[in-house]
Amino acid sequence: MAKTATQAPRSRTVRSEQRQTYTIEYASSVCPHEGLASNLASTFGLNAVDAATIREATEELIVRSANELRDNLNDKAMQMHLQRVVGAFVASACGAGQFYGQKVTQARDLTTRLGNDDRDEDRGGPYGFEDRAARTRLFAAETGLQAYALLAAAQGAVSGYAQIAGETWKPYEPSRPATESVARKSATAEMAAFSG
Repeated sequence: MAKTATQAPRSRTVRSEQRQTYTIEYASSVCPHEGLASNLASTFGLNAVDAATIREATEELIVRSANELRDNLNDKAMQMHLQRVVGAFVASACGAGQFYGQKVTQARDLTTRLGNDDRDEDRGGPYGFEDRAARTRLFAAETGLQAYALLAAAQGAVSGYAQIAGETWKPYEPSRPATESVARKSATAEMAAFSG
């Protein structure tokens, strides 16, 4: 006779209600600003980001696509569509900024270890070759410039939204359900009767 495995009840994974809301202000706080991006490009010999061109091109993209859709969408549908599109640009900038922050922390940690004379395993590679810390610093700089470029795109998208919708873009926040349903409140009250 074959045994059937009894499965433990699956517990639901509950997402934290305190999840970071992605706003253009948050993106600006985690992504490099213009001065830092310029410094990263010159220090590491990387191509500078033309943020103004990216901003303008993205703004134009949002406005042009909205104008093409205007005959087929009413005002509310247009606003909802643009809300989502701009939200994707802002979320991309926020994600890139967070990733940049992680890479800077890794670069800082590896570089700090190199200064410790007692740790032979963290010494640099052979003369003339990049060591791990140098590669990590370069990668952090590259991710910083990418985050700055995506921030410029997000700013352009937000600006385009304001032109079309006539209001400032805000992240979509779904309406929150009541914290406890009537049935749950009833069940809680009934269970409380057993302990009294």
